[in-house]
This record gives sequence, C-alpha cells and structure tokens, in this order.
Amino acid sequence: MTKTIANWISGAHADSSSGQQLPVYNPATGAVTGQVQLANHADVDAAVAAAKAAFPAWSNLPPLRRSRALNKFLALLNEHRDDLARLITAEHGKVFTDAQGEVTRGIEIVEFACGAPQLLKTDFTDQVSTNIDNWTLRQPLGVVAGVTPFNFPVMVPMWMFPVALATGNTFVLKPSPIDPSASLFIAELLKQAGLPDGVFNVVQGDKGAVNALLEHPDVQAISFVGSTPIANYIYETGARHGKRVQALGGAKNHLVVMPDADIDQVVDALIGAAYGSAGERCMAISVAVFVGDDTAEKVIPKLIERTKTLKVLNGTNLDAEMGPIVTRAAHDRITGYIEQGVKEGAKLLVDGRGFNGEVAGEGCGDGFWLGGTLFDDVTPDMRIYKEEIFGPVLACIRVKDFAEAVQLINDHEFGNGVSLYTRDGHIAREFGRRIQVGMVGINVPIPVPMAWHGFGGWKKSLFGDMHAYGEEGVRFYTKQKSIMQRWPQAIAKGAEFAMPTSQ
Repeated sequence: MTKTIANWISGAHADSSSGQQLPVYNPATGAVTGQVQLANHADVDAAVAAAKAAFPAWSNLPPLRRSRALNKFLALLNEHRDDLARLITAEHGKVFTDAQGEVTRGIEIVEFACGAPQLLKTDFTDQVSTNIDNWTLRQPLGVVAGVTPFNFPVMVPMWMFPVALATGNTFVLKPSPIDPSASLFIAELLKQAGLPDGVFNVVQGDKGAVNALLEHPDVQAISFVGSTPIANYIYETGARHGKRVQALGGAKNHLVVMPDADIDQVVDALIGAAYGSAGERCMAISVAVFVGDDTAEKVIPKLIERTKTLKVLNGTNLDAEMGPIVTRAAHDRITGYIEQGVKEGAKLLVDGRGFNGEVAGEGCGDGFWLGGTLFDDVTPDMRIYKEEIFGPVLACIRVKDFAEAVQLINDHEFGNGVSLYTRDGHIAREFGRRIQVGMVGINVPIPVPMAWHGFGGWKKSLFGDMHAYGEEGVRFYTKQKSIMQRWPQAIAKGAEFAMPTSQ
C-alpha cells in the first residue's frame, strides 16, 4: 500500500487543491512507494498567508526564546536521526551510513542556529558625534522560502530554515518531489518542539509551486540549491520580483594529484568522493587531475581495481558503499554521458552500464542501478569534462605541471569545490590562494565547510552575494538598520542645516 505525501500548512497536514500528484519510487527496487501531491498557486498562497500571519509574534520573541524551540527540535532530531536516515535511503537510495552522515551535518547547522542571541549581536558606538550615539540592528525579513534538491532532502533544507527561524523569519519549504517524505517528518518534529503554527510550512510540488513562490509579493527572500540553469532562472526571476536571492548552482569539482602525494590516500579519496552517494553530490569529485609524467600511472591501476570492486548494494545493506541512481530519468542521462565520452574519444577503463541490479539485493532487479565508471585520456573540450554529470563517473585528465593544473581549473565555468593532494606546504598555500573556486580542500577530498563557516562556490556555481548558513546565512536572512540617537540637555535653539559630523 502506497502512502500519500501532502503539504504542511499552519501546523498540520494539508491536501493540495490541484488534484495532481507524482509517484515516489524506491530507487533500489523501482517500486512505487507513495504519491506526492503537487501544490498549485492556491496552496502556495495558503502557506505564505500562514507564514505571514505567524511572523509578527515569532519575530517579536526574544532570540533566546526562539533558540529554546530550536534546542527542543535539536533534541528530537538526535532522537530520530536514524528514522530520518531510513527515509532518505528509501526514497533517494543512498546507503544508510551516508544518510546518517547527511542528517548529522544538518544537525550541526541547527546547533549553530541555536546560538541566535550571540549571532544577532551588533555594533554600538558611543559619542559618534557630540551627544550622539550610533548602533545597528539586524532584523528579520519576513516570510522567506527555500527550494531544495533531491540529493540531500534533510541537510540542504537545514542549511536554510534553522538560521531563518533563529533570526525571526517564518519559512516556506519547497522540497524535491522525488524524495519528499523527510520534509514532513521535519515539520512534525518542529511542531513537537513547540514551534508555533505557521512559522514553518511545506509545499510539495514542481516548477509551478516554485514560480508561485518567486512571484508572491509577500515572500521576501528565496534560497535555492540545484543545477546552474535553474539557479540562474531562480536568481533572475526572484530579483525581477524584488526578492533577495541566494541560488547555489552546479559544479565540476577537480582533485589535483601532485607527484609527491600519498598514492593510497589519493585512491581512497577519489573512490569515496567520486562514487559516494552515487556521485549525486554537488561536491562530488568528478575530475582527477594528475600532475607530472608518471603520477597517473601510479594511481590509475589502483583506481581501476577499486572501481571494479565497489560494493554496489541496496542502501539498507550496511556493507554497501554505493546505492542506486535516484530515478530512471537520471540513470538514462548518466548513461548518455558515458556513451558521449566514448564517442568523443575518452578511454573507458571501467564501464558501469553493465551492472546487474540482481546482485545488489533481493528485489533489486528493476531498480535504477549503475556501477562506478572510470574514464582516462579525457580532454578539456569533451562534454564529460565540461558538463556536470551528477553520477558515478570519474574522468582522469593529465597535465604537465602545477601551473597547468591551476589554469585548467580556473578556466572552467564552475567554481564550486576543489581539492589538492600534496606533501608540499608551499604548493598547498599557492593553490589555496590562486585557485578560483569557492571551497578548497588540501588533502581533504570533499571540503564542505562546517556549520559556522558557510557553503558556496564561485562563478556559475553561485548566483547572489551571500553563501549558505554560517554568518553569511545570518546576514542573508536579516536586514541591517542603523540608529542614531541624541538626547539634548536643553531645547534646541534653531534648525541645523549642516551634515552631522564628529567635530
């Protein structure tokens, strides 16, 4: 029996008025496990109205009282982290241990947001001019919204709503319809934590729901994570409607291997970063850049062996290293890129298209399965190098020296994440300073910043001025107000026409 996934408006489940729905699949088996209702404009209007009605009281609460509600939510998250992880595995397909890690990283953002009283402290200048003091406030925007992708149905929403709520905003989440159940579980936990009705709302749906949020006059800001074309659309459309927009787009993340790197560490890093979560991460490593004449020859044989022996299993199996692809459409898109790579002349060392789902577990024969895929002799003009594949496909490219590696990466249109493996501190320092990428790892394959630093790339990987979560997240969800105040000792003797100064 399949379940129905609806909206969450004003503290309760709410059926969509559109009458439209989409099937939700278990990617490991290909079976339909639910039906997600698609919100229309009327449903979005209802969610925004609920958030708008809840805003005055929520925003007027002392930050400490908002933090107390988030602390209760934090305790519930820790209690139910495995329940959330199981929902992720069931609808996304990633292995259970990876899903647990996703929930943990989301929890860390909530822990950060619980510090709202400290995060909202501002500046004060005594006697900025004669008998005048000047200080700033950071005040919430109002109703804000988040549009989130399928690959992290728990973590990415938590990049957004905990900071938004902590700073006094009310929130409308539009999750991916591919794996929507986690969003409602989160809503239920927030209600159990005592969050007032209407402060957090969920509208399921597709592009229609997104457009309704972008066009709604009462939505003050939009946060988005997804592909670059959609990020660009979100940014332009939201800005045209007068909204603050933070839109994180696609990636083509490189891992540079210097000749002095520890080979075994490099192989471990590439296998985990390229094939973890079936490569369906915006921070996945999809290009290995080998520097020097023989670096590739030391690494690639070991990569071939490890790629061929990946434990591709149902994500519920605790021995699994990689699970299925999230949807049939995604599977077909990825295999299309593999075919394109072969046509363009790349050397296919390991072909994941021959993977038989039957070996992944009982009942998995009709799932969306693909093995790890490895290419060598890739060149910068090939589509498998230029475009984001978002699947378990690793491309190997060779360069003569460090300068060529840096130039290769800086020439790419994406600038999300990058990694360098070396034992040379000078090379590492130069790499960190010269590389035109927003998140850099030195001997770290997936350099996702911790909760208090903030996440975001450069170039076509980010549209907007501020990164997600961290202090930039606080700035994104608040507006600064400057107040100058004077209490004269006696009644003023006349109008003042000059600009106030410190003289």
